[in-house]
Amino acid sequence: RVGSATSLSSAIINSRLQELVRLFRERTEKVKQKLIDPDVTSDDESPVASPAAAPVPAPGGELEESKPSGDEHYCEMLCCTFKHQPWLGHLKSCQLPSSIDPLTNLMYVLWLFFVVMAWNWNCWLIPVRWAFPYQTPANIHYWLLVDYLCDLIYLLDILVFQTRLQFVQGGDIITDKKAMKENYLRSQRFKMDVLCLLPLDLFYFKFGVNPLLRFPRCLKYMAFFEFNTRLEAILTKAYIYRVIRTTAYLLYSLHVNSCLYYWASAYEGLGSTTWVYDGEGNSYIRCYYWAVKTLITIGGLPDPKTLFEIIFQLLNYFTGVFAFSVMIGQMRDVVGAATAGQTYYRSCMDSTIKYMNFYKIPKTVQNRVKTWYEYTWHSQGMLDESELLVQLPDKMRLDIAIDVNYNIVSKVALFQGCDRQMIFDMLKRLRSVVYLPNDYVCKKGEIGREMYIIQAGQVQVLGGPDGKAVLVTLKAGSVFGEISLLAAGGGNRRTANVVAHGFANLFILEKKDLNEILVHYPESQKLLRKKAKKMLKSNNKPRDEKGGPGDPVIIPPKAETPKLFRAALAATGRTGGQGPLERLRWRLKELKAMQE
Repeated sequence: RVGSATSLSSAIINSRLQELVRLFRERTEKVKQKLIDPDVTSDDESPVASPAAAPVPAPGGELEESKPSGDEHYCEMLCCTFKHQPWLGHLKSCQLPSSIDPLTNLMYVLWLFFVVMAWNWNCWLIPVRWAFPYQTPANIHYWLLVDYLCDLIYLLDILVFQTRLQFVQGGDIITDKKAMKENYLRSQRFKMDVLCLLPLDLFYFKFGVNPLLRFPRCLKYMAFFEFNTRLEAILTKAYIYRVIRTTAYLLYSLHVNSCLYYWASAYEGLGSTTWVYDGEGNSYIRCYYWAVKTLITIGGLPDPKTLFEIIFQLLNYFTGVFAFSVMIGQMRDVVGAATAGQTYYRSCMDSTIKYMNFYKIPKTVQNRVKTWYEYTWHSQGMLDESELLVQLPDKMRLDIAIDVNYNIVSKVALFQGCDRQMIFDMLKRLRSVVYLPNDYVCKKGEIGREMYIIQAGQVQVLGGPDGKAVLVTLKAGSVFGEISLLAAGGGNRRTANVVAHGFANLFILEKKDLNEILVHYPESQKLLRKKAKKMLKSNNKPRDEKGGPGDPVIIPPKAETPKLFRAALAATGRTGGQGPLERLRWRLKELKAMQE
């Protein structure tokens, strides 16, 4: 019995020790993995729920949490009960922020749109109501309703939005309410906003409802230019809006000219001469047609008769020539800026074609060069991405590179576990290259100095006796050639041909760039070399097992001595002879020792 008890206790102790050893081993592996990859989460960091925080059941058996509190509101619908917030809570959630960033806040851009709409109402309809007989006592209340709605928008812009705009002072973004309000009150914008809201409408009681008394409302032009700047910053094709805006400038100048022509006709008397408007048809359309012919100087207009008509027509001609030339120049600048990239592409392509024709490059090569230009331009919208990013600060270039390339590079097995900052530095060294169909990315036997990451398209790895059999097809996100970056002794040679299957866009990381980065990250360099050796060993192992070419042998092994010759040497040794055979035997021993 004593022996059985002793064996039982020893078995329990052994099992317990084995359990402890297993736990210590798991703990060591976790710590090692944590040192290699800092992003690995630890099990000790997850908080454990405290028993005291558990809900206490009420005397009735229900949890106290399940009971609705007095501040909560519930809505019964069919057989279910839904919790909803009161209307006051909705209002609180929709309240304006204490400060508004005018550069990035889309809500502020939307508000500027309403302000600009109110401004356009005043700019376009004040001249019409003043010149044409469209404002009558029967519809005056509709005009005044829209007028004072626009005034309300102006007033809200001053009191609510402009006093909350952030500004930069001494490099700091100021968000203090008092400072933002004082900055707006000291600005030129505040003076113009107050001037455009002058209460000249009070003179309605003395002179009647004259639309010219609302002319100061057109002085809120700063909001219009600010809206243009903010809108162009968020549009993907801002040149379309610029073309529309320039066209609107031309239409507005014609609009004002038509209003002035009707006023001049009414001043002279409708139909009094052949030059003035005769009062037939739609007055606005007829006067607008006359304004277009005058400002664009088409000709075919009746000659002015009176001195007033002559002066008015001369001023119209001078203004038309000046305004039309300005509009044409501005439209040319807008279209030129919109097609600047296309113009640069065409100039580069024309220069390349001229160069190839001068040196009589074969037509097949010229066609491939043209195809490369066309595909690169249509797929990327530019010929070289680095030219676009070179103007940005280093931090912004890194942010863009992370968003574009980090998901692909982080999946490379060679770089998993490396310092994250090293990966970030490597992203900025990636270079984008486009390969045409059947282009060789790398050839068998070449010294590998680059790693390739497929961004778009496919590549095929060729092998076999003739080197044309497709071994594997790599798609977007695949990586090849990564072992070449860390191979010592001048780089390892490529073992297969890699050909682009269709158009392929690849990222290339050169070996010299990686070496410049690894100088600052010695731990990552050690880890990469260890991984590279392991990957090379796994790649060479099947070849060694099959008896393929392994490590190069500098001195080949000597052929074995024939048996008959060895027997003769042995017989000579037993007789103790010192003849030629004995000397030959001694010489063979020396050579064997040297070979060993």
